[in-house]
Amino acid sequence: MALIEALSATLRSLAAPGMTPKALRAALREKHPDASRKDVVRAAFYALIAAQPRDGGGLDELHSFALAERLPDDETSFAFGSRRTKARRYGA
Repeated sequence: MALIEALSATLRSLAAPGMTPKALRAALREKHPDASRKDVVRAAFYALIAAQPRDGGGLDELHSFALAERLPDDETSFAFGSRRTKARRYGA
């Protein structure tokens, strides 16, 4: 959790109005080159959740970055059992 909090603090300090996700990603990689993409995504959402209202903005850019970096395999898929069909009675 300490890594995510550190990444979150860095993201909050770097995010500025008008900053693109690509620029934010590059700036973050300079400070934390060994951070995994999954940790970066979690830290971005953590930064949004833990954000205090502040002047100057940057939250919209942070939100855009978090959504752009989200991994498709982060979504947990649910496997349902096979669908049972109603037994049909044939004949009279």
